[in-house]
Amino acid sequence: MPVLEHVERIFDRVGVDAQLHVTEIDGEGEVAVRADEQVVLASVFKILLVLEFARQAVAGQLDPTERVLVRAEDRLGGWGTAGCTDDIEASLRDLAYFAMSVTDNSAADLLLRRVGPDVLPLLAAELGLTRTRIVGGPRQLLESMYADVGARDDAEFVRIFPTLPERRIRDLRVFDPERTTSGTPREMTRLLGLIWRDEAGPAPACALVRDLMARQLFWTRIASGFPPQVRVSAKTGTLPGLHMEAGVAEYPDGGRYAIAIFARARRLNARRIDVDLAMGEAARTAVEALRGR
Repeated sequence: MPVLEHVERIFDRVGVDAQLHVTEIDGEGEVAVRADEQVVLASVFKILLVLEFARQAVAGQLDPTERVLVRAEDRLGGWGTAGCTDDIEASLRDLAYFAMSVTDNSAADLLLRRVGPDVLPLLAAELGLTRTRIVGGPRQLLESMYADVGARDDAEFVRIFPTLPERRIRDLRVFDPERTTSGTPREMTRLLGLIWRDEAGPAPACALVRDLMARQLFWTRIASGFPPQVRVSAKTGTLPGLHMEAGVAEYPDGGRYAIAIFARARRLNARRIDVDLAMGEAARTAVEALRGR
């Protein structure tokens, strides 16, 4: 079966529409499924954020050991410091770790404030990511969701959101690539290729990003499709009905493959491990097609 048809069947089986781009980091082979369509990035944008932090740290523009206090007003909910009850003090470097490893929104928001929110669009342009647009960080994303549903705070949002019809949810700005942080699968694999080839900045900065991506705790998406001997480094992104991940699979023989998958469920369901696992299956199917050329 042709690889594109195989990938499409994998996603159709679990009821999602997906965009995918898989490419050889050290070659020109690729597998593309609507790879140039604009997609919502959500937390995948944290790859760019942590790269900018690493570049500034290596350049001496900031001290990665600088201490930051994560206070009650900084909490955005979720994992890591974002879900803590009490104030937490951490270094900028550890905020980068939390942002990447457990997609900590509070850590990412504070890190973005420190490196400068206006810098990320400039970094994207420098790296040739001409269709990648950054519209604020996690705080701006959540604030737009609150405003769109008419909620004043977390408690009101949690009460209102489950009552909304699916069409109303799909109309929120965070689901529209033209009105939120977005890019394309092809540009995400380009970014990963630049990082893995030490072309996205000084080699130590790229190495730090690779190390942090390798420490992501979530394994049910791209990583689920590969055997243990294949090293997978990745960053997830999630919104209701949207499952996304960008990462790199590295084989023992030296083969390196950048992968970006953005899946949109046709029906909104809170827990879809089948979609995550399909992403891993599609990733491995595409990589094996490239390895068998």
